[in-house]
Amino acid sequence: MINSNLINLIPEYEEFARQFDVLLQTEIYVEGVLQNNKIMASARVENQTIKEEFCFDFATELEMKRYLKRYTKLVLYKALVKHFKRELPWGAINGIRPIKFARSCNNYTDYLKNEMLVSQKKVDLVDSIIKVQDKMQLDTTKADVFVGIPFCPSRCAYCSFISEQISSKSRLNEYIECLCKEIEASKDFYLNNLGSIYIGGGTPIALPYELLEKLLKTIGKQNVEYTIEAGRPDCFDKDKLKLFADYGVNRICVNPQTLNDKTLVKMGRKHTADDVLKAYEMAREFDFLINTDLIAGLTGESVEDFKFSLNKILSLNPDNVTVHTLCLKAGSKLKNELNTLSSFGVEEMVDYSANVLQASGYNPYYLYRQKYSAGNLENVGYSKTGKECRYNITVMEELTDNHAFGAGANTKVVFGGENRIERYFPPKDINTYINKIDKIIQEKNKLLQKKVAF
Repeated sequence: MINSNLINLIPEYEEFARQFDVLLQTEIYVEGVLQNNKIMASARVENQTIKEEFCFDFATELEMKRYLKRYTKLVLYKALVKHFKRELPWGAINGIRPIKFARSCNNYTDYLKNEMLVSQKKVDLVDSIIKVQDKMQLDTTKADVFVGIPFCPSRCAYCSFISEQISSKSRLNEYIECLCKEIEASKDFYLNNLGSIYIGGGTPIALPYELLEKLLKTIGKQNVEYTIEAGRPDCFDKDKLKLFADYGVNRICVNPQTLNDKTLVKMGRKHTADDVLKAYEMAREFDFLINTDLIAGLTGESVEDFKFSLNKILSLNPDNVTVHTLCLKAGSKLKNELNTLSSFGVEEMVDYSANVLQASGYNPYYLYRQKYSAGNLENVGYSKTGKECRYNITVMEELTDNHAFGAGANTKVVFGGENRIERYFPPKDINTYINKIDKIIQEKNKLLQKKVAF
């Protein structure tokens, strides 16, 4: 149980405390008080108490509130460490964007380590990623486009995305019709200033050929970084891959998550590891850059199982490899079966992937974290030099306008001079999206027009 005089922050503190596998009956008290330019924070976990004061010159009320949360959470972290006698790799940071956070700090390596108590290993990881991103010199004046396809051939056990299993009852045709209508209605806002396109899911490649063609024709052939998720090998065929190439797609994602057949069955996948290898060979017949995803900590997998998958993936020589840490997501089948995730061996898996991938010529280039991840760890994208994915960086660091289309696809508009982001959230439910498409277009374009006038 957590008590606090900052009532609106209680859920955030609970989430943070759960990283220590705190049980609900653990007594925790948190308090943060502002007096002039001083933060007085205290936290008690059972009988362990930490009290500290921090002095700042706050420029704005927003900055004041941000530092109040940050340093009250820091004191809570210290009390948790003192009580449970263990530290977390990311210290007192629990946000999903550590790179964005680091860039906001003066002398970020010292600040992360000495102020936020982040481990040296993770500080070095952040530093490596920032150096790679800086070398890329991304044009952040260009907008990025996301197109969401919330349909899959089957639902994975760990998945919480708003997606629907493709069946005779699916409103696929109606959804694509509305999606194309939404894209056409907003093209003028991004078409002449486009940085990248990303068609994600769900499983876009699972769409029937004629619907894929309709969608790609609506987007149009564009000479930019153009990615489509082709994660399921059971949906691969050469006609679809050729269609992608004909419309300018130059990157695809082949995402097995594991190459152990027993785990694939547990996950709810309808394919084998051998199917993944065949799909990969098929994709290599085209001139795509290929990203492959793996998950560390999948239920029932040992460290050796993970190493086997990673080593097999490396033998395929992909351009990018993304290593995720398993998360317990609300709405997933896994969440219904488990209350907590085992972190046994997960850090070893993550460390092994970092060492082996970097030794094989892959550099970490983007990073994000999720709630309730095994071992309180992170998701990292690795790439060969020059083959990094712009979209992964810009969307995660919130660097550019992101024009998003589809159910649950959130549009973000960056007002750079004001250091401000405004968002438009369409309905997540597919039926609601279809029924309200005209209103969605009107509301979203109102935000986009606001940026034009800015």
